[in-house]
Amino acid sequence: MFWTIVILVAGIALFLFGGMAVAQDSKKPAAGAAMAAKTIKLVSIILIAGSVSRIVTPVYLVRGNPMILQEIVTSMQEKQNAEKNKAVRAYVRSNMKDMIGDAPIWGKADAKKTIFLWSDYSCPYCRRVHNELARVMADRDDVRVVLKNFSIHGDLSDAPAKAVIAAKLQSNEKAAALDKKLMAKEYYTQDDMKDRSKLGDKIHKKVLALATEVGLDAKQLEKDMKGEVVARELGNVREMAQRFDISGTPYLIIGEQAFPGAIPYNQIMDALNK
Repeated sequence: MFWTIVILVAGIALFLFGGMAVAQDSKKPAAGAAMAAKTIKLVSIILIAGSVSRIVTPVYLVRGNPMILQEIVTSMQEKQNAEKNKAVRAYVRSNMKDMIGDAPIWGKADAKKTIFLWSDYSCPYCRRVHNELARVMADRDDVRVVLKNFSIHGDLSDAPAKAVIAAKLQSNEKAAALDKKLMAKEYYTQDDMKDRSKLGDKIHKKVLALATEVGLDAKQLEKDMKGEVVARELGNVREMAQRFDISGTPYLIIGEQAFPGAIPYNQIMDALNK
């Protein structure tokens, strides 16, 4: 902005006084001198117009017509998403088995269509997308959801993430039931948050109680939560998140497209139909 103002001032000065630098005969101006004066005027106008444009345009975009700025940002995001989808497409085609890892799966294990979902049980937007996916699964029998439990909020999400992964060792159906229960109920309260030193233990106990409600063997579940399979799957979740530059939840990969955020039912269905 500093140099823009300097150029503006120089352009104004050139416009007002530039003609003085050209020696002319007052009775009979030379053609060359006249041309030089016109050139100086033209250059000064270009400098003034360019500087004013650089000063006014940002103000116009932000205040006068913010929709233009939004369109520019949207266009940039679309280009970034296109590049990201190329990377996703290349990896998914060759590494489906590695991506699934030890994750719980909703639906038929051999379904033709696959949705990968990075989710956190303490994330309200994840609850929203879970509801949308439940609608999709009710309407489609050719879709499976691979649940990648992304534990990113410490004590708030560690025990639920581990429990649902461990529940798969008893059955995918019971893992799905526990997942649904955790998304439907508040498994911690604001009172629990007051003493953070005990928060993890309180959530752990509540998760085990919910596991019992859906028919899981809580003692075996607690043992499996500390086991190799759960540790390996959590590592896989983090590795895939890093590969696809996933920093938050929810995040979906549908077929060969990436979708950050809680996308609605119709958008999920459109992606499945491509």
